[in-house]
Amino acid sequence: MLRRVRYELAGRVAFPLLNALSSWQRQLKRRGRKPRANPFGPPLDCVRKLRELMTAHYYVGRYAQGAVPVAWVTSGFPIEPLRALGFHIVYPENHSALCSAQHAAIDLLQAAEQEGFSGDLCSYARIDLGSALTGITPVGRLPRPDLLACCTNICRTVSYWYKNLASHFDVPVVMVDTPFVYGEAEPHHLSYIEEQLGELIEVAERIAGRRIDPERLERTMRAAWEGLVLWGECLQAGKAVPAPWTAIDGFFHMAPIVTLRGSEQCNSYYRMLRDELSDRVTRGIGGIKEERHRLLWDNLPIWHKLRKLSTLFAERGFNFVVATYTNAWAEAADLIDPAKPLESSAKAYTYVILNRDLEHRLASLKQLAQEYRADGAVLHSNRSCKPYSIGQVDLRSRLAQDLELRVLLLEADHSDPRLYTDEQIDNRIQAFLESFS
Repeated sequence: MLRRVRYELAGRVAFPLLNALSSWQRQLKRRGRKPRANPFGPPLDCVRKLRELMTAHYYVGRYAQGAVPVAWVTSGFPIEPLRALGFHIVYPENHSALCSAQHAAIDLLQAAEQEGFSGDLCSYARIDLGSALTGITPVGRLPRPDLLACCTNICRTVSYWYKNLASHFDVPVVMVDTPFVYGEAEPHHLSYIEEQLGELIEVAERIAGRRIDPERLERTMRAAWEGLVLWGECLQAGKAVPAPWTAIDGFFHMAPIVTLRGSEQCNSYYRMLRDELSDRVTRGIGGIKEERHRLLWDNLPIWHKLRKLSTLFAERGFNFVVATYTNAWAEAADLIDPAKPLESSAKAYTYVILNRDLEHRLASLKQLAQEYRADGAVLHSNRSCKPYSIGQVDLRSRLAQDLELRVLLLEADHSDPRLYTDEQIDNRIQAFLESFS
């Protein structure tokens, strides 16, 4: 009981006070500073709220252990039953991206490799395993999991990754296996997944010590559906010319739909972001100062080089207006029916971009390029993410042939900075940009 009270007070009392103090300190530091020249438009006001929201999530998580059940889950996991049961949910992939973006990844990558994990393994997994082994994290402390939950709709690596975590923490792991979709999913595939979701609930109920409330599950599903719709509306603002923000901005602003999906905090934030973007469209404010070309990004972001890459493109008037990665979190909205939580979850979490065939990937890329009026594309050939990168050579050829897009295949890694060669990549980008002249 005492731990539960401390957990509640951390979110309602302690964090607001600390956040106010931190905000005041940041304002003091900014006084007297001259604004730096850059090719971007004015920053979104929502950035401050985003920082507050995500910092609060990790801060409260420090006090979750022993207060509420804790689940570590993969990005594509159907978390609505867990949220309805009151679990505090941690996304190791989100945490790994944060580590990379804050340039804190190398020590964690090396820690995992020293324990025998291959350097060819997903860098998200290596960062997470390194953090679990050492306890090192830029967020202070991650709560120990009571349950590990993974879904194979993003890759098979997660099953082995989470088995290693289960061995390390000595806690149960639940895996939801989603058959790969060629064209349309077979009815028996969806029934198979729905049965697994029922088994997930049984395990989660046992850990939480209570039965799931069907009405609360439906409310959670409705909140998750609304969040996906709101996020989709934010992304669609990028169709305006000039786009009111960049897809690079979107990589950061997607954090709530991943980490807080199914909560009112998430939805409240996206209403605020949507309204601010709509206002910028009305006033003709762009994400970059001079938008001359519009680009599509495919695959995960290169977290440790995002600022440099976005600046390099923006200085020449190139704006990333859409990305398959952020769009993936809006696609499921049409598949969710809050009145049928398990049945619709089985379909929504099966029809994710990484669990579908190459023809679907090509159709999705073409549709996004046309709807957002892109005249070029950058396909990140991501060493760590084989499922996302396979077939990109063929996709590049088809996009160039069918839509006459200029396409750059950029080889790097989403979270391992040791696999990024500045000079080589800069030269390839410059050649790509010059091809538009």
